[in-house]
Amino acid sequence: MTDPLVIFTPSGKRGRFPVGTPVLTAARQLGVDLDSVCGGRGICSKCQITPSFGEFPKHGVAVAENALSDWNKVEQRYDDKRGLKPGRRLGCQATIQSDVVIDVPPESQMHRQVVRKAATERAIEMDPATRLYLVEVAEPDMHDPSGDLQRLQDALRESWGIETVDVPLPVLARLQPTLRKGKWQVTVAIHQAHTGPARLIDIWPGYHEGPLYGLAVDLGSTTIAGHLCDLSTGEVLASSGIMNPQIRFGEDLMSRVSYAMMNPGGDAEMTRTVREALCDLAEEIASEAGIAPQGIVETVFVCNPVMHHLLLGLDPVELGQAPFALATSDSLSLPASDLGLAPLHPQAQVYILPCIAGHVGADCAAVALSEAPNEAEPLTLVIDVGTNAEILLGNRERVLACSSPTGPAFEGAQISSGQRAAPGAIERIEIDPTTKEPRFRVIGSELWSDEEGFDLATAVTGVTGICGSGIIEAVAEMRSAGLLDPSGLIGSADQTGTSRCEPDGRTHAYLIHDGSADGGPRITVTQGDIRAIQLAKSALYAGARLLMDEFGVDTVDRVVLAGAFGAHISARHAMVLGMIPDAPLDAVSSAGNAAGTGARIALLNRASRARIERLVRDFTKVETAIEPRFQEHFIAANALPHATDPFPELAKVVTLPQVSFNTGGGESGPGARRRRRRKG
Repeated sequence: MTDPLVIFTPSGKRGRFPVGTPVLTAARQLGVDLDSVCGGRGICSKCQITPSFGEFPKHGVAVAENALSDWNKVEQRYDDKRGLKPGRRLGCQATIQSDVVIDVPPESQMHRQVVRKAATERAIEMDPATRLYLVEVAEPDMHDPSGDLQRLQDALRESWGIETVDVPLPVLARLQPTLRKGKWQVTVAIHQAHTGPARLIDIWPGYHEGPLYGLAVDLGSTTIAGHLCDLSTGEVLASSGIMNPQIRFGEDLMSRVSYAMMNPGGDAEMTRTVREALCDLAEEIASEAGIAPQGIVETVFVCNPVMHHLLLGLDPVELGQAPFALATSDSLSLPASDLGLAPLHPQAQVYILPCIAGHVGADCAAVALSEAPNEAEPLTLVIDVGTNAEILLGNRERVLACSSPTGPAFEGAQISSGQRAAPGAIERIEIDPTTKEPRFRVIGSELWSDEEGFDLATAVTGVTGICGSGIIEAVAEMRSAGLLDPSGLIGSADQTGTSRCEPDGRTHAYLIHDGSADGGPRITVTQGDIRAIQLAKSALYAGARLLMDEFGVDTVDRVVLAGAFGAHISARHAMVLGMIPDAPLDAVSSAGNAAGTGARIALLNRASRARIERLVRDFTKVETAIEPRFQEHFIAANALPHATDPFPELAKVVTLPQVSFNTGGGESGPGARRRRRRKG
């Protein structure tokens, strides 16, 4: 009988373990980042995990409700004393009974992820939708039977030109005592959207100058990043990010759609999960800024279409099949309470940017708002790199848009030694083309591994794995050093001249770091890792190439890499891999978190909302899922950098070794590739 399969998210690490194995033990044996300081006695509670149940097509497993052992006395005792979130278990107490998918939440990870979506500096013209207004209200008069609210509205019209104001019942209930306490002078917070009537958010007696806060949120498939802004100055008071806990239902969007299809109520479960995460993010970012989350009176969301639907509580199933119909593509304005965002101000308002097409979402609209390719003279390609990449190509004449399913490899998932960006993760790497020896840097230290003091600087974190930017640079460096051939095959020790290329089953792996002598991991790049990166980069390149075909061009003038990942990868490495079309390296730039910047622009400037709503109607949408040429481009892009497209600009700065490690059927060693015989 086969032992149960255990899959940990967000790391993607998996393995089989005998029935009765504690989850914590399985995590430790797989190198999963699950904390514990009490030795598994159920005291510290740092090993909390969340099992998921149902059908998981992406992982190829069905998880039964009894996949873990029953709730025990130790867990009950801890829950009674300190409380466990619904669905949580203690990894030291729960044991494996059958195939299971287990999520390790951020607070249970020893090495907390560095969500690299800090706010980018940007001058934004301030015109927020929510403002404070001081008004003098006429006192009631026996000869004027109007109500206090009507006289407040008259004062707003006369003093500030605000014609119509909707008043929520809880605010109306406080109106009369507040007016009298302020001796008929009050400060009101008014939310004036770019369309529709104004709304009274709050009221204070007399003059009130306390700041109002807004939250711009980039709700991604893998990470959720928020920027807390002062609505009067535009200052970013704090930026924070968390993992999207929906990862346990599927690392990519279509896996989550499949989960909703195959598990009744799965969409509602994912909606509840992401809303809880947003509440946690709001509290965390408010705490970081030293404010109460109730001070947040407005939130702007940008997200891809699947996340858009799951945030709103809409079934995403239609997005998983042609013609990929959205429930709505328009922007949305609604109370935050409709989304269950309880930590925010009770009358907080939400604005969600418009989606562009079935697979091109509000995050792409935010990138367009931030980078404005429609205002550029040179032909500009903007790529927001992530689990689902958004791509824009255009200039003043027209703008094309598409999305491309790159998958989670760029985030360090589906990589053998991969991990999220956290202290101890390799983020930069160089390989000497002569000696084939690597040197690297890890998050948390500015020193390279061959520099004096590196061991001391990394004594606390250790060298724990390799994150997205690290694996990209590793593969590109391996290609540049002659360890990889253009097809993506890793050579043997004899073929490459280095013992770091070691046998790994029928293929080979390249050893970057061996920490086993000190109880640490052996960090390698395997043939499977190469294939995962090839698939991701091919999807990215194919999407860009498809837009270039539609535009009728073979080259672009500028390439802008956006997103947390795009900001941390060099143009040279991206081009060696063939992630992006050939261009002069100085024409490739980083825009940082452009989607987050677009969300901030929409938060702080009402006119920008109307502007992006007009713009997206004029964009030409290209649907990669049904475009035959996408598959052609995808296959050709599997080569490093490309099978057919020339890269003359890259050739000016990099000479790639012309090596070939595919020995066909003529060699039987581990580096040989087997050919299947045709039947018949």
